[in-house]
Amino acid sequence: MKQAVQVTILGQQYTVKSEASPEEVRRVAEFVNNRIAEVVAASRAVDTLNTAILALMNVGGAYLRLQDKAGAAERDLKERLNRLLARLDDACQEEMDW
Repeated sequence: MKQAVQVTILGQQYTVKSEASPEEVRRVAEFVNNRIAEVVAASRAVDTLNTAILALMNVGGAYLRLQDKAGAAERDLKERLNRLLARLDDACQEEMDW
């Protein structure tokens, strides 16, 4: 069931309806505010839309890098499992050849 949670982002209050817990919604809002604060400090941007877009670009880039790492790790794990299965299959074949 969706709950309404009040959060403040860029000094503006929003009501967010989400199935996530209120704590999670507030955590996300805090994360967004922190990323925006980083952009403001680094670029001195004053336009709210530009600041939000730059923050979103930073978050999007970080997300995609994590997604790439996770994909590479998953591929590595699958390769290792396939090698292990091949070794087990070979070992079972040797036992049957007796």
